Amino acid sequence: MDGLTLAADCGGGGLKAAVLDADGILLAAPQRFPLPYPLPPAALIALIRQIAAESPPAQRISLGLPGMIRHGVVVHTPHYINRSGPGTKFDPALGAAWDSFDMRAALTAALGIEALVLNDAELHGCGVVAATGAELVLTLGTGLGCALFDAGRLAPHLEISQAPVRRGVTFDEFISEKERLALGDALWSRRVLKLLDLLRPVFHWDRCYVGGGNSRMITPSALAKLPDDVKVISNAAALRGAVRAWDLVG
Repeated sequence: MDGLTLAADCGGGGLKAAVLDADGILLAAPQRFPLPYPLPPAALIALIRQIAAESPPAQRISLGLPGMIRHGVVVHTPHYINRSGPGTKFDPALGAAWDSFDMRAALTAALGIEALVLNDAELHGCGVVAATGAELVLTLGTGLGCALFDAGRLAPHLEISQAPVRRGVTFDEFISEKERLALGDALWSRRVLKLLDLLRPVFHWDRCYVGGGNSRMITPSALAKLPDDVKVISNAAALRGAVRAWDLVG
């Protein structure tokens, strides 16, 4: 089958994968795989190779990873540098293994197909942006993901999640899954609204999209307070974006 793309969307706890045709249509329902911690690059590549071997043969792969990714190279990634994943102890050996790791080249070599490696929020954005004006994509999951598009072109990635929202607390921690579980959905949803208020004067977006697995946890009362230029999107956006990303940033 021609023109197939293997989409792989990695978070802190799992990897969601599917194969799509040239029109971005799923060939089958997405599958989710737990991440095997500890997770050096070789372990993630081995998992992706297994998924590829069990899927219809694709001509290219689009991979979304958390953290700072530049031209397919991992500048920094959270979670995977920790011994047992999110919230656990940093492992210096894992940190060294992931530092400046060229995931795009490694995937191309391992799978024998073209590879595109982006930040996971960027992959989400490719699935939803209208490609006009300034469009901000925020993803809510283990932490906070962020991507900015200008007329459909991806801007250089900024780790807004690592900026302080108050003394000793980053945006990533402020809106994290850990905080949602501690606060409950209602109070956490108020933080989502606060997050938007804080970021609006930074980006002055034309449209803002809120996605990621935890976007579905925003309470109805908070959703009713969202302004017209903010839209909640499906977590499946990253898979749809896997095909379109090749036109926008590939």
